[in-house]
Amino acid sequence: MEKKTYNVLFLCTGNSARSILAESILNHFGKGRFRGYSAGSHPKGEVHPLAIDLLKSLDMPSEGFRSKSWDEFARPGAPEMDFVFTVCDNAAGEVCPIWPGKPVTAHWGVPDPVFVEGNLMTRKSAFQSSYRLLERRIGLLVNLRIPELDRLALKKKVGEIGKT
Repeated sequence: MEKKTYNVLFLCTGNSARSILAESILNHFGKGRFRGYSAGSHPKGEVHPLAIDLLKSLDMPSEGFRSKSWDEFARPGAPEMDFVFTVCDNAAGEVCPIWPGKPVTAHWGVPDPVFVEGNLMTRKSAFQSSYRLLERRIGLLVNLRIPELDRLALKKKVGEIGKT
């Protein structure tokens, strides 16, 4: 029996921190069952250095990330998504492209560490907090028994994950 790899797109406005962290976490813990991607509605053009530093310090995937538009994933030839999660409130309120394949969607709001002010330790702590929240939610996602759930039950489960 062929095993399915679930494609997951994490969206945020700038695609510079939270969605990048989520992509890395999913690609690490998804163990081939999941493939993570990230994008933004108004990408900043670069990944925040503290996001990359944190990923490196945790021995998580940290190479090859770039801040990109969600339009890349709505074009013909783009990977078809099974799930699309917004991780920031701004992107959740925006009109998203029509995703091919009608993926299951949910809002998984995470505080934006980029806007935390203070000394370097305070800012790093904010990135760590966002990382831990995403790691917990992604852990719940990868442990779902997806083939056993119908679409409505799956939508409910991933929505509940975003409230944890």
